[in-house]
Amino acid sequence: MNNDFILPAPPQPLTPAEQEKLRGRLIGFKGGYDEGYLRGRLAILDGRAEEVLPVRNIHVMYVASGKGYPYSPLDDAVLAALQKLTIQVTVTDVRQNLIELIAAQRPDLVLVLDGMDLPLEQINILRGAGIKTAIWLTDDPYYTDFTAKVVNYYDYVFTLERNCVEFYQELGCTDVHYLPFAAHREHYRPTTTRSPITRDVSFIGSAYWNRVNFFREVLPELMTYNSVINGIWWDRLPEAALYGERIEVGKWMSPQETASAYSGSKIVINLHRSHIDEVANNNTLSIPAVSPNPRTFEIAASGTLQLCDARDDMGNFYKPGKEIETFDSPREMMDKIHYYLNHEEERRAIALAAYERTLKDHTYNKRIDQLLTVIYGPA
Repeated sequence: MNNDFILPAPPQPLTPAEQEKLRGRLIGFKGGYDEGYLRGRLAILDGRAEEVLPVRNIHVMYVASGKGYPYSPLDDAVLAALQKLTIQVTVTDVRQNLIELIAAQRPDLVLVLDGMDLPLEQINILRGAGIKTAIWLTDDPYYTDFTAKVVNYYDYVFTLERNCVEFYQELGCTDVHYLPFAAHREHYRPTTTRSPITRDVSFIGSAYWNRVNFFREVLPELMTYNSVINGIWWDRLPEAALYGERIEVGKWMSPQETASAYSGSKIVINLHRSHIDEVANNNTLSIPAVSPNPRTFEIAASGTLQLCDARDDMGNFYKPGKEIETFDSPREMMDKIHYYLNHEEERRAIALAAYERTLKDHTYNKRIDQLLTVIYGPA
């Protein structure tokens, strides 16, 4: 019997091309796993039922802003919550004659969004008839030159800016309450299947001058990643044309388009507008803004990591480092972009925690329940 055997040939080292191909394959597998895991977790959270809130036996007349986009999505959100939490809602807008409508409908409460174009003598008549009136201001503190002339006409004033509470109280308003906006789940929710959009970094918003100057400091570095900027006025950015469609200069995106872009981005930048802007603002007193903008909640509701400029009141809504990440300078922003694009598990953990926190605390159902509790007490 021949006991000889043939040893297998030793494995040949991979060529550089084969090594690169294998590396690409492994990266692809890892990316697919990370994407699938995130989408699966988001789908589980998205399927959870919201907390059941009390339905109040009141009739609310909701007066929409009448300004169209971008205010109309806010109107949709507030109206949807009112319809869930009260037994009757009558809808109108600032262009209609409220006095005639009130005579026919007799609501318990008139809630006005924005209200800058509503004839104030109509509010006086409503209050004289014993009907409760409330206004929810949409743009504080950026237009306080205008809102200061309006707030004293209402029984209740709600503002999304903490620093405006004391300002309106000093004007003589007795019932002023801090009530930020929130996320409307019909508009902002994560993509739970494979996303049709794949970006490293997104920013969506108008090119206020503080944003233009901020991004100019780091734009070449930012654009080495798969980064896209969307919004109006970005032709103010001298370098915009160098990046083609990656910097969109003049389009309002619908909430659904925006949510899809957020959810398809690994990181979404939220850079607030400045309270000092001689071109865009009407804030002569330069009341500083410390509260989160509506975009804060909308990004979190879309299931991605939010990288936001630090604001004093942010920690009351999301825990920095756990549910949101913040920055104080363009350099810090870029350092954190680099870090989280290379630490997927940490990025994913923050995105999931933010989404879960939003569903628990920061929906319009929760905000409207707060508003009604202020006016009518606990249900």
